[in-house]
Amino acid sequence: MASYSVQERAKQIRLFVLDVDGIFSDGRLTFTNSGEELKSFDVQDGFGIKCIQDAGIIVGVITGRSSNIVQNRMQALGITHIIQGREDKGVALRTLCQELNIDLLETAYMGDDWPDLTALGLVGLALTAPNAHAEVRKRAHFVTQNRGGQGAVREVCDLLLQAQGHYDDLLTHYTRSFAIHHTSKHSLAKSKS
Repeated sequence: MASYSVQERAKQIRLFVLDVDGIFSDGRLTFTNSGEELKSFDVQDGFGIKCIQDAGIIVGVITGRSSNIVQNRMQALGITHIIQGREDKGVALRTLCQELNIDLLETAYMGDDWPDLTALGLVGLALTAPNAHAEVRKRAHFVTQNRGGQGAVREVCDLLLQAQGHYDDLLTHYTRSFAIHHTSKHSLAKSKS
């Protein structure tokens, strides 16, 4: 559970920027015999990203590697700020914030290894996962319970939604939709009997 200070930081967030390997994915790199790279992404992480975007939080990605897989997955999630092939993540993050006119203190960054430290040190909310390097975990404001690629991103999305008062409204929307659908199916089955 997030501390009071983490929740207070989360209330201010307008931009959420993430690393990919070790955060959106489990950090393993898998290659086929022909040299094609494979990555797995957690569907609940993706849904969490869509929810925070619906709540008005802008999402971006900064990754040291370049991959069509990443480009395609992020575009499918509606993420338009995709910065690939950048090891200077702090510089890339500063530039992105300037372009969007968003203060670094209104930004959350989630990374898992040393190249992420420059970005983590700049932001209002520094986040990581338990599979991150120990030096990153030491410097983060919040470490998720779920591992990267296994729900860590969704955990942060839920934290941001709760801190900013959107979580219950979104949940009500989905439970209401379920109740309407369930009632319609039940009524239809009853009329057929």
